Amino acid sequence: MKQGILFDLDGTLWDSSRQVVESWNETLKRQPDIHRQITIEDMQGFMGLPMDEIGRRCFQGQGLTDERIVEIMRSCEQEENEYIRLHGGVLFPHLEEVLQDLSKDYFLAVVSNCQVGYIEAFLEYHKLSSYFNDFESFGNTGLQKGDNIRLVCERNQLEQAVYLGDIQGDYDSACKAGIPFILAGYGFGTVDADVPVIQSLLELRKAVEGVQYDNLRT
Repeated sequence: MKQGILFDLDGTLWDSSRQVVESWNETLKRQPDIHRQITIEDMQGFMGLPMDEIGRRCFQGQGLTDERIVEIMRSCEQEENEYIRLHGGVLFPHLEEVLQDLSKDYFLAVVSNCQVGYIEAFLEYHKLSSYFNDFESFGNTGLQKGDNIRLVCERNQLEQAVYLGDIQGDYDSACKAGIPFILAGYGFGTVDADVPVIQSLLELRKAVEGVQYDNLRT
């Protein structure tokens, strides 16, 4: 039986809040019509949302057109990818150890609401590509996270899969995709549902082994 563990990225595998904030603020300094700076608290509240929604929340009240917001977001994304590629982020404790162990028995993939290039920068800087079999993003497909989770499951013919994330949107996306959810309790948010919770990545294997699957994928 082909079993998969699908991961959210921000707040689940790492925290790149500081690095992303630094890169965005460098970009915003060069925008004459933007008069704000992003804080780490802002960014942690944004992470996990689709990039178009982040743009709306980030620049609302600035008197900008939708087209201008998209333009600014593209600049931020490009700067962010390059910055992450050079500086990385903060991996949550025991990540590589856990990935090495799980990859022996499970198909591993990352599904995130990020832009194209962000997951690639994460994998490249921290040299984790060998542990993951696939990844997908909002920036690549234009699809919401639940649809991308389902896409990854279907194209890899996973018979069972579970999603690990840290915010309500992750849980909602797993539900939309029809797969079980585990909450990364060490992450950025909470979930209004009775779900398995881990406080360390070291607890993940046991949590996955305890998941009850209602539907098998064929």
